[in-house]
Amino acid sequence: MSFPACPQCASELTYHDGTQLVCPECAHEWTEEGNAEAAASGHQVRDANGTPLQDGDTVVLIKDLKVKGSSTVIKQGTKVKNIRLQDGDHDISCKINGTGMNLKSEFVKKA
Repeated sequence: MSFPACPQCASELTYHDGTQLVCPECAHEWTEEGNAEAAASGHQVRDANGTPLQDGDTVVLIKDLKVKGSSTVIKQGTKVKNIRLQDGDHDISCKINGTGMNLKSEFVKKA
């Protein structure tokens, strides 16, 4: 019996646990109906306030973020223009001060 891949991390190791599907790699849980609805409507990226985001939008950071592998910090209130949406945990691709970054949508709000 084959179950659908995890919508969060794309792992094929999912299993059925009573009423929902579970991914053992990222611990994501979802229902088969919810997975079908998400696939039909397309993955919608939303900001911290629940506002849908689109490619080319401008967003503002809602908290200070440490840059992985560096000692620098991107300050709260930093405006990021012309974002690009992507699949994965970090669902926003952008440039901040000329450096390419990936952000999580939960840390931004639409400007």
